[in-house]
Amino acid sequence: MSSFEHDLLGLVPQLRRFARSLTRDPGDADDLCQNALERALKARNQWQVGTRLDAWMYRIIRNCWIDEVRSRTRHAAHLAPEEAGLSVSNDDHLGIEHNIEISEVDRALHQLPDEQREVISLVLIEGMAYKEAAEVLEIPIGTLTSRLVRGRQALIALLDDTP
Repeated sequence: MSSFEHDLLGLVPQLRRFARSLTRDPGDADDLCQNALERALKARNQWQVGTRLDAWMYRIIRNCWIDEVRSRTRHAAHLAPEEAGLSVSNDDHLGIEHNIEISEVDRALHQLPDEQREVISLVLIEGMAYKEAAEVLEIPIGTLTSRLVRGRQALIALLDDTP
């Protein structure tokens, strides 16, 4: 196993957390993470040694997610709604899914707009510096800080409203 592959493997838990913050769904997050890892392995020659591999991977994950959202939007007009298939399947798994508890913070985080959730995930959860997070998201630092402030305030408000 090469150093690149070893370092990439070490990032998987962080990448999965970031993917989950984007997708709001564990299954979609795993698919997104796998897609991003495949892209990274195919494009490994584009990564510059000496730069942060995690920042490069966060950017790949975000771009993969943008591609996925665009694809879903295009295909939505051609597919039946998900609810139409619920009556066809076995409902046993639905009971299990409904019994799984999600933490209050996770629920609150997923209520935030995408741009605030991305910033909070990179800066507060992954511990990325403002400058690096701004580069990953391709936004000015001022925009990043204002999204972070608004996101923190929204999280606090949502958690205060939790019974």
